[in-house]
Amino acid sequence: ACFRLLCSLLLPALFLSGILCICLVVLLWGVRLWIQRKKQLSSAGRDGKQPLLVAFFHPYCNAGGGGERVLWCAIRTLQKKYRNVTCVVYTGDRDATGEEIVEGAFRRFNIKLIRPVKFVFLEKRFLVEASLYPHFTLLGQSLGSVFLGWEALLKCVPDIYIDSMGYAFTIPLFKYLGGCRVGCYVHYPTISTDMLSVVRNQDTRFNNAAFITSSPLFSKFKLAYYYFFAFMYGLVGSCSDVVMVNSSWTLNHILSLWRAGAYISVVYPPCDVQTFLDIPLEVEKTTSEYSIVSVSQFRPEKDHPLQIRAFAKLLKEKRVGQQPALKLILIGGCRNQQDEERVDNLRHLCEELGVSNDVVFRINIPFEELKRHLAEATIGLHTMWNEHFGIGVVECMAAGTIILAHNSGGPKLDIVVPHEGRVTGFLAEDEDSYAETMAYIFSLPPEKRLEIRENARRSVLRFSDQDFEDTFLLSVEPLFK
Repeated sequence: ACFRLLCSLLLPALFLSGILCICLVVLLWGVRLWIQRKKQLSSAGRDGKQPLLVAFFHPYCNAGGGGERVLWCAIRTLQKKYRNVTCVVYTGDRDATGEEIVEGAFRRFNIKLIRPVKFVFLEKRFLVEASLYPHFTLLGQSLGSVFLGWEALLKCVPDIYIDSMGYAFTIPLFKYLGGCRVGCYVHYPTISTDMLSVVRNQDTRFNNAAFITSSPLFSKFKLAYYYFFAFMYGLVGSCSDVVMVNSSWTLNHILSLWRAGAYISVVYPPCDVQTFLDIPLEVEKTTSEYSIVSVSQFRPEKDHPLQIRAFAKLLKEKRVGQQPALKLILIGGCRNQQDEERVDNLRHLCEELGVSNDVVFRINIPFEELKRHLAEATIGLHTMWNEHFGIGVVECMAAGTIILAHNSGGPKLDIVVPHEGRVTGFLAEDEDSYAETMAYIFSLPPEKRLEIRENARRSVLRFSDQDFEDTFLLSVEPLFK
């Protein structure tokens, strides 16, 4: 009787599920045809030589970080190579005009585009803001990006779609509904095997709160959530026709998560190495003040508090009356109110540690001022754990500062590595090792520091704009066939 009852319930349920699946497939196919028709109508009326639309999904294109430098260099590279290409940028920066955004790219990065860019301004960028999702942030932002991507697709259907900011969940949308050839440039995997190990080992980090690490139940639940998200992330990422990653570290994670192989390539970000090479390298003159410079956006993962605490420790251990004086200069971009609040919190930390007079904040500064600070600095400081690459690290080395970076990620695997068997910089992991290494660098004779600076400068020539252009064009070539 129970078996018959189960069969009588199961068969209709299976039949209903089948009908719903068929309806869903028909609906999606209908949406795809409607979008394709919409694209044909929008291009009607042009001459037979209508341009190829290449769209970049970059909701924060007016921010001043390394990801934005990749975007503008990629667009300039395509404009140089392909005359029949019109580049489109999907952005949520509605507080600026297209002209102001392009002018900002030139002012901040010294990048001048060859032809105009079409901007598609999105209204729903708030859906990808982390602040909107205090819990299940990864899932919330990823689902939000799908809605934002849908808005982008409805406003402009491109021929080629490139996600240049890490919103992998938009890729199936443009591939299967938009009928586009799709590629992506991955700066940082949304979830990584390192993040899984942090939760598994119950380590407290900025993205793994103490109340979770202290509870085995919460930790198991979060681990299950992370594994589910990693599976979904791998699924959507594997839809991409072309995958570019910015470092060996990112490559290893994407290979393990996306199960993609032949179409993945490492394309190092374009670092404005050439611009810094005109800064003369010479033995430092006697000075009354040495500066330590940090270049990175004011985001939580950059770990500016570690820089301030290590600097405070360095000052505390410095012998009384010892000359010269030391100054920490924190240079970075603020994208929104949360970043500005973060800077305020850093200022309060400086007050608590008694180093306010020795720490300078320089926010959203023009390129020439950045260059001047790097030219005058002795040490370039970087503290992000598992930085995917580290454009700021390369810029510091090209400018002739002695880099002190975090012993992980891109800096460890790709950048601060021996060049022709010689030292190019230093790595550290915690407050003590940063303070000790800074003290060691300052203790070196000026001639020894000059030798390290010269080694570093020679080693970063492989991260030039020209190298980026060559590898980028080679990687995206399948999308244009």
